[in-house]
Order: sequence, then C-alpha cells, then structure tokens
Amino acid sequence: QAAAPFKLLGILDVENIPCARDSVLYGSLGSVVAGLGHFLLTSRIRRSCDVGVGGFILVTLGCWFHCRYNYAKLRIQERIARDGIKNKILYESTHLDPERKPTTDKNSS
Repeated sequence: QAAAPFKLLGILDVENIPCARDSVLYGSLGSVVAGLGHFLLTSRIRRSCDVGVGGFILVTLGCWFHCRYNYAKLRIQERIARDGIKNKILYESTHLDPERKPTTDKNSS
C-alpha cells in the first residue's frame, strides 16, 4: 500500500506539485530570517512575529511565481522541440523536407 501524499494545510500536495516544496522551504527560511532580524533590531516580539509571517508570504509567493514561470517556459520549449522532432520524422526524405537539396534533372534539356 502506498502512503498517502503529504498535504500542507490539507490542500497543497507538496510532493506532486512542481515548485511547491522549494517555495515552502525558502518561505520558511525567509520567515526565520525576517522575524529574527527584526527582533534583533527592535526587540519587539509581536511585531517580529508579524514580520516573520509577512516574510514567509512574500518569499513563498516570490519563489512560487519565479519557479512556475521557469517551469512554464521549459514546458513550451519542450513542446516546440517535440513538434520539431515530429515534423522532422514526418517530412524527412519528402519533397517538403527543408534540408533536402533540390535536384536538377540533367536529362530534361
């Protein structure tokens, strides 16, 4: 029996959604850095917790959108390459092949 996938807050499947794991990990690190840094500068506990939560949200969303943009760009490049390979296989050695040199018939003159 396969183990149930780990879902963060019951909705975000961290194992199967691309970029989710890295975004949450970087967001956690950003939260600790922002909260601890604010606490060391101001010694205000409640405000430092608020800054930590804000840092988590900002870093998580920033990493998420950056990663998803690169993921979508990669998928588009893969689709273009796949279509190019399909066309190469389809048109190879036919009169529609752009790499085929046009032949001149010497007997027709």
